Amino acid sequence: MTDYGAAAADYLTTRRAMGYKLFYQGQMLTQFTAYLDAAGAEHLTTEHAVAWAKQPAQGAAAWWAVRLSTVRAFARFLSALDPATEIPPHGLIREPSHRIIPHIYSPDDIQRVLQAAGRLSHPHRADTYQTLIGLIAVTGMRNGEAVRLDRDDVDLEQGLLTIRNSKFGKSRQIPIHPSTVDALAEYARRRDARRHRRDGRRHHHPPSTTSFLTSTTGTRLLRDNVSTVFPRLVRDAGLVVSRDRPARLHDLRHSFAVATLIRWYRQGLDVEQRLPLLSTYLGHVAPKSTYWYLSAVPELLELIADRLDAMAGVGP
Repeated sequence: MTDYGAAAADYLTTRRAMGYKLFYQGQMLTQFTAYLDAAGAEHLTTEHAVAWAKQPAQGAAAWWAVRLSTVRAFARFLSALDPATEIPPHGLIREPSHRIIPHIYSPDDIQRVLQAAGRLSHPHRADTYQTLIGLIAVTGMRNGEAVRLDRDDVDLEQGLLTIRNSKFGKSRQIPIHPSTVDALAEYARRRDARRHRRDGRRHHHPPSTTSFLTSTTGTRLLRDNVSTVFPRLVRDAGLVVSRDRPARLHDLRHSFAVATLIRWYRQGLDVEQRLPLLSTYLGHVAPKSTYWYLSAVPELLELIADRLDAMAGVGP
């Protein structure tokens, strides 16, 4: 019988060496291989895959589809070791659309969310969330990239942020506007002043984390906590972004991409020629990945229509 646990470990090692993180997929495969061992499965079959994927019985179909997709990728790998492995075909569980329609935040929306963050009970917590949200809004960084920023990654003298080991293991440097530099410098000054006051009372001195953005206890922010707090801030700001799902901090990345195109169109720039610059800034391999972040908001459509009319010689 196949050693499913060892095979799964080899599969994850191989995929992670290619730059995939596979954190949740790793957890799921540990559960799936334990299921196969408990069932005494001689080979991985479609029947086993579907039976495991449809757990819990009261789970959502979308969750079942994610579980089955994880098993399908592993089965492809395992089939090279065990030709009797069955690769579950697509369509056994109806998969939902992979694109969640993003909410594009206007500058006024973002200002209202920042004001709501400023009303958080603890002064440092309010300061940190205002800085985090503002930073993502003006750079389009991924949420995890912002949370993982270390102090050495923030070069305020050069106005550069270093994003390390992000999606697909890529790293990059992004320049930031002088106003952003000033905002980050002021946050760092307030953060360190609060730490010194706290540590002075406790006779501590070294910071408890290398993280640039810190929690009220001086530790690195948890991404899951950030994702929980943001919808509450949006609600407290009086914004309704969706009646079907919580607000996503990730939508600020979409908003940044759209706002960048709007600005370029207003400036009369060649947007198609400059799109690779936006892709590089966002950490994409090619512009085709950036198109995912572009939404046809009315203002952008109007600017595109005006550009096309000007090229066609149509107008007053």
